[in-house]
This record gives sequence, structure tokens and C-alpha cells, in this order.
Amino acid sequence: MPSIFTRIINREIPGYIVAENDDAIAFLDINPLNEGHTLVVPKKEVDKLFDLDEDTYLKLQSFAHQVAKAIEKAIPCLRVGVAVVGLEVPHAHIHLIPLHGMHDIDFGRPKLKLSPEAFEEVRGKITEYY
Repeated sequence: MPSIFTRIINREIPGYIVAENDDAIAFLDINPLNEGHTLVVPKKEVDKLFDLDEDTYLKLQSFAHQVAKAIEKAIPCLRVGVAVVGLEVPHAHIHLIPLHGMHDIDFGRPKLKLSPEAFEEVRGKITEYY
């Protein structure tokens, strides 16, 4: 059964996509820690990040770098944090999280609840700089 991320990649379910290329896609996390929290996902469905072949892994990291730069320009923050947890969805992914302090990267804290309009506004800000 395809992961929820594969279903977003295949446009079977909606996602707030901020960037895409032949090998990867970036979309807003639907349960964000902070406004602008973005997931960077390889189009190849592999469970663990470090199980990706080296070429796909390096392309994913390069793409994440480009997306992080766009987030940093679009969302006021001290920096964009990076996390790889991989326990929520069995599809490799990188979290890019705008940070104002250490607490912003605590996955145990309550997630933001944003309206569809708020997600669209954030998506528009990031895509403007990508």
C-alpha cells in the first residue's frame, strides 16, 4: 500500500506543495511545529533515509538546501532547523522547521492548527522564493 507521501506525490490526495523536481517534492507538514514547517520527500518510496541509494540521497539533500533557503526568506525566523525522525510515515523524509528557539524543534509539543487559507498563504510565501 502506498504511503501517504506517495499518494501526495501522485496527486491522489491534496498537499500544500512548495517545490518539486524530478526526484523530490516538498510540501507543508499538515501538523506543523511552526508556520512554514515543510517536509522534503524523495519520490522514490523508501522507508528509511539512509536506505536511499547515494545518488538519490545527495539529490534530496541538495533539494532540501534549496527549499530551506526559500523558507528562510519567506518566514521570519532565526534559522531553519533540520530533523530526520522517520517514525510517523514509512517513507524517507526531512523536516525543515523555521526556528525561533530550541523549543521549536520539540516534536512532543502541541502542533499548530492552521486553516486551509493559512496553509495556502504560507505555501505562497515559500513558493515565491523557490
